[in-house]
Amino acid sequence: MSAPTLARPDERPGRGTSPRPGRARAATHRSLVRSIPLLPAVVLLAIFLLGPVISSFYGSFTNASLSGASAQDSAFVGFDNYAALFADPDFPKSVMLTLVFLVASAIVGQNVLGLGLALLMRSSNRLVRSLVGTFVVTAWVLPEIVASFAAYAFFNDTGTLNNLLAAVGIDGPNWLYALPMLSVILANIWRGTAFSMLVYSAALQDVPQEITESAEVDGARGWQRLVFITIPMIRRSISTNLMLTTLQTLSVFTLIFVMTGGGPGTDSSTLPVLAYQEAFQFGQLGFGTAIATIMLLVGAAFSVAYIRALKPEVD
Repeated sequence: MSAPTLARPDERPGRGTSPRPGRARAATHRSLVRSIPLLPAVVLLAIFLLGPVISSFYGSFTNASLSGASAQDSAFVGFDNYAALFADPDFPKSVMLTLVFLVASAIVGQNVLGLGLALLMRSSNRLVRSLVGTFVVTAWVLPEIVASFAAYAFFNDTGTLNNLLAAVGIDGPNWLYALPMLSVILANIWRGTAFSMLVYSAALQDVPQEITESAEVDGARGWQRLVFITIPMIRRSISTNLMLTTLQTLSVFTLIFVMTGGGPGTDSSTLPVLAYQEAFQFGQLGFGTAIATIMLLVGAAFSVAYIRALKPEVD
């Protein structure tokens, strides 16, 4: 009777053994089969999202226009549009105004005010929650064009704000002419704060009440509980909301165009307004598309920063 043959260490089954080729092929086949229902969605995303981006990127390298010979048969001009864009004195000013608009109205205004309102809604009675929620959400659910005209009527020289100031003996300035960026920043904060409030209200529901109560028993003040407990626990929601509000604010056009038209002069001409003016008012589609491409890169830079901020939380 012969002794049983022992398998060599490298032949014994266990951890570290690679799957058989047949099993690997079967797993790959199952993954492909499960991905088939997603194929229509991928195709639609490629057509309606990736397609316009590629078309816009290519158009920024052409001399396409709304009229003339280049309207029918545009030609590839390389980096001429970008060279002209960076030589344009209005472009750096437009970039700076866009960054000011983003930081003041989205990153600071909507997020800080939205978090404050969410905390207020959490700690207030039902009547206060109903009044605040109705007033804030109404601005968000209004059609953008309606909200834009409402903001124009409020900040106009003879509008609601100056009438309220006149009632207390204050002679208000012509806000849309003297302080155009401040006017559109405040209007955008009013328009978009509701979204941040709803996001943070949902995030605060996930903060365990017993943790904040324990901190309160230990002597932590309200601002200490907010800074050291609440904000770290909703950090993921804050980063996500920052990305969404930044991208939404970067594309704001109707509000600024209705209120100031980018003026006076170019004092409120952000990148979307400048792209519209160059492409449709002056007919230079290629030049306007180059501005839109720069705006896309700005949004991508902010998105990468927010995604990197979210990465430790995801991991």
